[in-house]
Amino acid sequence: MYNQILPQKENSRSSGTQKENKEVIPCKPTAAFIGASWTAVLIGMTSYCIGLWNADMLLNEKGYYFTILLFGLFSVISVQKSVRDRQEGLEVTDMYYGISWFTTITSIVLLVIGLWNVDLALSEKGFYAMSFTLSLFASIAVQKNTRDMQLFEKEE
Repeated sequence: MYNQILPQKENSRSSGTQKENKEVIPCKPTAAFIGASWTAVLIGMTSYCIGLWNADMLLNEKGYYFTILLFGLFSVISVQKSVRDRQEGLEVTDMYYGISWFTTITSIVLLVIGLWNVDLALSEKGFYAMSFTLSLFASIAVQKNTRDMQLFEKEE
């Protein structure tokens, strides 16, 4: 479940106008969403790694694709964390925020370049692209759930 933002009206005596404050009320993620997120990240990463294990490519090529997976996972979690920190009013430097986005985009571009130039069937290229995408998206969801649970437990 997503955090709910509820507007609250406050009367200002000096100007006679109304200000609107937005309060973020933490909602506990459901067990189903947490389980689905973890399942998706494990399926994506495991599928990608099994595909690499069984691939007919040199060890250095396998290392390249594995490193891109790790780089991408770290990058998207970093983006999610910096976006969430800003949303919650925590200070995040523009440099770190920009680097997080840059490394996320770079990991995706490196995968595309690698898949474009490798001698694999289109179905194999699609498999790597989809398992990579699933892993990145699911890791964002896992990080969001972790952060939501932390905020929810702090509020209790």
